[in-house]
Amino acid sequence: MATSGGKSRREEHSDNSDDELLPLANDTYGGSQRTVQETKGWDVFREFPPKQDSGSMESQKCLEFTVRILKIFAYAITFIVVLGSGVVAKGTLLFMTSQLRKDRRIAYCNRNLGRDKQFVVSLPDEERVAWMWVILAAFAIPEIGAFIRSLRICFFKSSKRPRSIQFIVVFIAESLHTIGLALLCFKILPELDVVKGAMITNCLCIVPAILGLLSRNSRDSKRFVKVIVDIAAIVAQVTGFIVWPLLENKPVLWLIPISALCISLGWWENYVTRQSPIGIMKSLGRLKEELNQSRYYIYRLISVWKIILFTLCIMMCIWMDGDDPAMFFQLFKEGFGPHNIVVEEVQIQLGGTIIPDLANATLTGDSVEVAAVHKSAFYVLLIQVFAAYFTYIFGKFACKILIQGFSYAFPINLVIPLVVNFLIAACGLRNGDTCIFHGTIPDYLFFESPPVFSLSDFISRQMAWVWLLWLLSQTWITIHIWTPKTERLASTEKLFILPMYSGLLIDQSMALNRKRDDHKDVKTEDLAEIEKEKGDEYYETISVHTDNTGSSPKTVKSSDSITRIYACATMWHETRDEMMEFLKSILRLDEDQCARRVAQKYLRVVDPDYYEFETHVYLDDAFEISDHSDEDSQVNRFVKLLVDTIDEAASEVHQTIIRVRPPKKLPAPYGGRLTWVLPGKTKMICHLKDKSKIRHRKRWSQVMYMYYLLGHRLMELPISVDRKEVMAENTYLLTLDGDIDFQPHAVRLLIDLMKKNKNLGAACGRIHPVGSGPMVWYQLFEYAIGHWLQKATEHMIGCVLCSPGCFSLFRGKALMDDNVMKKYTLRSDEARHYVQYDQGEDRWLCTLLLQRGYRVEYSAASDAYTHCPEGFSEFYNQRRRWVPSTIANIMDLLVDYKHTIKINDNISSPYIAYQMMLMGGTILGPGTIFLMLVGAFVAAFRIDNWTSFEYNLYPILLFMFVCFTMKSEIQLLVAQILSTAYAMIMMAVIVGTALQLGEDGIGSPSAIFLISLSGSFFIAACLHPQEFWCVVPGIIYLLSIPSMYLLLILYSIINLNNVTWGTREVQTKKTKKEIEEEKKEAEEAKKKAKQKSLLGFLQGVNSNEEEGSIEFSFAGLFKCLLCTHPKGNEEKVQLLHIASTLEKLEKKLENVERVVDPHGQTRSRKLSIGLRGSTNGDGLVTVSEREEEEHDSDSETDTMSTVPREKRDDLINPYWIEDPDLKKGEVDFLSQSELSFWKDLIDKYLYPIDANKEEQARIARDLLELRNKSVFAFVMFNALFILIVFLLQLNKDQLHVIWPLGVKTNITYIEDTGEVLISKEYLQLEPIGLVFVFFFALILFIQFSAMLFHRFGTLSHILASTELNWFCTKKSEDLSQDALLDKNAIAIVKDLQKLNGLDDDYDNDSGSGPQNVGRRKTIHNLEKARQKKRNIGTLDVAFKKRFFNMNANDGPGTPVLNRKMTLRRETLKALETRRNSVMAERRKSQMQTLGANNEYGVTGMLNNNHGVAPRHRTSTANISVKDVFGEPNGGMVNRGYETSLGDEDDSNSMRLQPRQTQVSFSTRFQ
Repeated sequence: MATSGGKSRREEHSDNSDDELLPLANDTYGGSQRTVQETKGWDVFREFPPKQDSGSMESQKCLEFTVRILKIFAYAITFIVVLGSGVVAKGTLLFMTSQLRKDRRIAYCNRNLGRDKQFVVSLPDEERVAWMWVILAAFAIPEIGAFIRSLRICFFKSSKRPRSIQFIVVFIAESLHTIGLALLCFKILPELDVVKGAMITNCLCIVPAILGLLSRNSRDSKRFVKVIVDIAAIVAQVTGFIVWPLLENKPVLWLIPISALCISLGWWENYVTRQSPIGIMKSLGRLKEELNQSRYYIYRLISVWKIILFTLCIMMCIWMDGDDPAMFFQLFKEGFGPHNIVVEEVQIQLGGTIIPDLANATLTGDSVEVAAVHKSAFYVLLIQVFAAYFTYIFGKFACKILIQGFSYAFPINLVIPLVVNFLIAACGLRNGDTCIFHGTIPDYLFFESPPVFSLSDFISRQMAWVWLLWLLSQTWITIHIWTPKTERLASTEKLFILPMYSGLLIDQSMALNRKRDDHKDVKTEDLAEIEKEKGDEYYETISVHTDNTGSSPKTVKSSDSITRIYACATMWHETRDEMMEFLKSILRLDEDQCARRVAQKYLRVVDPDYYEFETHVYLDDAFEISDHSDEDSQVNRFVKLLVDTIDEAASEVHQTIIRVRPPKKLPAPYGGRLTWVLPGKTKMICHLKDKSKIRHRKRWSQVMYMYYLLGHRLMELPISVDRKEVMAENTYLLTLDGDIDFQPHAVRLLIDLMKKNKNLGAACGRIHPVGSGPMVWYQLFEYAIGHWLQKATEHMIGCVLCSPGCFSLFRGKALMDDNVMKKYTLRSDEARHYVQYDQGEDRWLCTLLLQRGYRVEYSAASDAYTHCPEGFSEFYNQRRRWVPSTIANIMDLLVDYKHTIKINDNISSPYIAYQMMLMGGTILGPGTIFLMLVGAFVAAFRIDNWTSFEYNLYPILLFMFVCFTMKSEIQLLVAQILSTAYAMIMMAVIVGTALQLGEDGIGSPSAIFLISLSGSFFIAACLHPQEFWCVVPGIIYLLSIPSMYLLLILYSIINLNNVTWGTREVQTKKTKKEIEEEKKEAEEAKKKAKQKSLLGFLQGVNSNEEEGSIEFSFAGLFKCLLCTHPKGNEEKVQLLHIASTLEKLEKKLENVERVVDPHGQTRSRKLSIGLRGSTNGDGLVTVSEREEEEHDSDSETDTMSTVPREKRDDLINPYWIEDPDLKKGEVDFLSQSELSFWKDLIDKYLYPIDANKEEQARIARDLLELRNKSVFAFVMFNALFILIVFLLQLNKDQLHVIWPLGVKTNITYIEDTGEVLISKEYLQLEPIGLVFVFFFALILFIQFSAMLFHRFGTLSHILASTELNWFCTKKSEDLSQDALLDKNAIAIVKDLQKLNGLDDDYDNDSGSGPQNVGRRKTIHNLEKARQKKRNIGTLDVAFKKRFFNMNANDGPGTPVLNRKMTLRRETLKALETRRNSVMAERRKSQMQTLGANNEYGVTGMLNNNHGVAPRHRTSTANISVKDVFGEPNGGMVNRGYETSLGDEDDSNSMRLQPRQTQVSFSTRFQ
């Protein structure tokens, strides 16, 4: 048994081993080949699986091209906006500061005052005060934004209270920054001309430069060179402190060093780090990290303080100029109101210069007052504020979508050079002609121009070369913005240090505030490269079974962070087509995962999107009573359908006819299990649930997989708790329905969201309904609007409340949290539990996550397609489940909203208010629709209000009566009839409304609301171009409004006590006992009904039980019995006895026939595991085993049977496991630990709930009571609402709102008096219209706005994920061979692993072009297919055959490379290089493999010096598996497993998952 155990252990790690124990260049493909029965010559014609372009398979080429075009536009537009807005913002700031200097005189345009005269103007104090105020506003508006943002984060999310040292440091730094800005704007810039002012703003980086120098550590590459450049940059910055003070000879300019130091102190945080060798820098670095938690708490105070301090600084500057500081407030009204400007005439004395200078002008004494354009300052302020905001918002967008270098860093550094050039040009033009800007800029306002003489010799006189040094030094200090390391769609907190930009110095703020240390979170694949000594370089499997002794108990391995996806599907009565879509989706994921695994293993690439994958299918009610006996169970037709469908699905996905190896069959305490190994070597495990052993329904299936995968498979691992923590965070459950259709890309998008936000508990995608018919068309529009507007709104202003179970991703760690998984196991004991827990289990699970503080998100780009109800009744029954559960779960959230807001940062009071509005709309929806119908009848049919009210009330009352008294089928029939009638009425209403709109005009409330509604839908459709046609069925939606929002709600509420599933119901097979009991109950019911009837009373109640010696009757109507006595039943007893005896005789004859002729039997059922009791297969044993099938245990003649019945154990030899429809797969058994887990789980949480009639009656009563209470409350709310609004409507003449739009003016001329009467007729907003406009219009506005923001986010996501391979990035020719291979590794592997065309046989698509039809080798292909053996293919084997046989020199290499793939020769050479390195490594490790000493007997599993998993497993290159691991000549051959030609050398077949308890039958049963 030692060798047997060795084989068992070897197989434990063989499922993903890629057959390394065999020669790498093995030419044999598919190792396990099954000979198909010889095809007859006349039957060789073939049918290939079609290539489908519907659903998730739809071509995306057009979209990809469009997105690339959009990204190019994004590059260009963002660059232009950032640069243009930056230039405008800086220019307007210099324009503002130019107006502040006291006694400043500029030339005034003489066009309107006298062309032969010259004029100058000096600004009065009120004008200067106005410009001071606008500078204050330009400074304050971003600070107000920071204040609002801080309030929002503090109140709606969370922010930590700071320590006093944190607050003091930030307070001092921000206060000095504000003082420095005030000095710059009010003392320094007014004294300099605008060109010098623009230049000086490049000297505001001194403190960041010094801190950056001090933060350099020994880890920096080329540290010495960088330090030298740092010192040079500091020197260049310091020169800016002295150049202008020395040249200008103005004492006030010595404030420049103080101002520059103070301003640059504002960005200290970005340039300190804990890695600095200097102690104080380390302390500041720690302080900076602490500030990340408390920043918003501090800045809600600091932002207000900065505005106050800036105001005080302005007043101080006024005082320093010798004016009264009070004038800042006293002249506010005059400054922004009408006032005059005094223009004085001057006489210019021409000097030696060509251009006259005002310095040589003398006043003539004449002056003119002109009216000031008093709104100029306000207009300039608006321009400055919007320009600064656009620079910030577009710059942030560039960082988010990863176009930062070209569209952020480049324009930011270009701002000052462009400003300087524009200012020089503008000032030169103005000096040459004072009227050049006349009519554009008020003549008394202009920039502070440079001296006229300096324009000719600007370079030498104005020290422009020094400015270039300042510009270069600023570029070096902010060099980090050229090399961003941030992730896609990074949050604002990850992009910028401070919460808002500086409006006055926008370009410096954008450069210095952009985070320097925005490194990505290190991924496991990167860790593998960095920490090579740990031995996890190439990922294949997860080796987490043991903790190696060499590692410390708290060590977290890099492999623990690998993404693990468990696809968990719940199935129940799916059709073949639905199963096909589901299986194809799983097989596509299997193919994708295999490609990523193989790429990492053979091509040695690090794949950041690598994941491990396993599928679990939970099939409810998988068993039924067997055909032969009530005691045994067999799998039902849905299980057989799944088994039959998988080959067809695999053939469609891989575009060639393949057969997947039959499933391994395992008995289990809950029923059974089927395990497939798919072509990509991932496992698909189907758990067959027997409702007599475990609870059925979807919620309990979810409990099964949560506890199995997260409880048993994760928490019971013998590893440290730290490793479990990391694994749980990176383990995801992909919940699916059995009819879902999706692509691997959709799952990767959800994984992206999960990796981006660790607080994300669940994420869902865009669900598209699939099917045909009017109900599906309705749902197309309904799903589209629900996702476009409602889901997007929830995502933007709070978080999604329901992540649908048909396609959602849940984080394992979130599900394992307190009050989530455990609470989800709660048994429904109260009436409301049935509604909230069992009817809407997906919504309840999300509610539990939200109440634990997790976020739920929606990704519009992650598409999935699901089959939706196609019939009216099925749709109504589905919504009958959904409506009450939705209301119950949202009410649960709203009732506990204070706790939820406190614990969940994503749920705020406004979001709760929004949900309350929606809940109010849902509850009052029927009343609102009723009132709408009343008003529509009045408008369309020209009847009065009361008549309309009466006509609309009757159908509703009738429907409610039917719902209370009739069966569900009758209710649905009535609902269908009423829905049809209402649809016709709605069409008439639409026509009537259109006519009314024609009368009232486009300005009427109805017209505005209708246009807004349809316009919002149309714009939403345009913003979702791929789904645009979903808006077309909107007309059906409109016609169905009364049905869906009135009848459906009533049907759902009144049937609240009906907790059946309602969809996919099928007839189940019943036992004989159940049939007999039903017959008896039916007879009893019939008898009782007859007794209650008049005829039964007249005939007498005992007509069947008694008979008389003398009887008189009158046509059976009256009967008189004399001498009555009980009726005898001997005849019935005798007939029953004869029938049973005949049946037993028939069975005995059959048994005798079997013994005599065991091979001549024509029975359909064969026992694949019938030989457990004996090693020989004689006929007598067959009789004894098959006796069970026909044996009647209730027979009185059991002892007469001569053949003993085989004993069955459901965990060893259950009857279902022998079913030939499950194919002859291997039989295995669960490990003892897993058996005990399932037994304990079932005992504690999942034991079947016995059909206790008393308990069922109590629940039924409670549900009925809950229904009655709910209906009463619901009807009362709606009745009161209808009554109030309708009474207001009746008094609309007194109670209405005058509508300001759509006014009609009537002009009447009276001839007699000659008078003209003008009257205006206003439209009235009636009470019903008021409710609609203010309630629904508000919700529509919120949803439409949120949808726009969400669309922008989705577009950003798509653009960030799009790479341009055109002229915008490096061409492929410029990349090295290795870089090109790494970039396209996954695509290359997917092509190399294709099963289609492996043997140069492209039957399905060769010659399919229109020009090649006649050249097809049809007959050759048919003959070849006739002789060919069908392979059970695995993708890695196909890859290896091509990979190890490829030839870059056009030799007879792999056909795919020559015929199908367009790989360049360089790529093929790179592939050959990788191939050769792989083979060399494996040959080198050959001897190590044979000499390995570990518990598995295979090198590379756990045997290495570091105590962790190896990087890659080695191979026994040319050694046969049989030679290394031989099967002992003992034990029992498993007859239930179909051996194949390749089983001796199982190198390339799909091996199954490790069997930890693999035993032979001889050890188990002997």
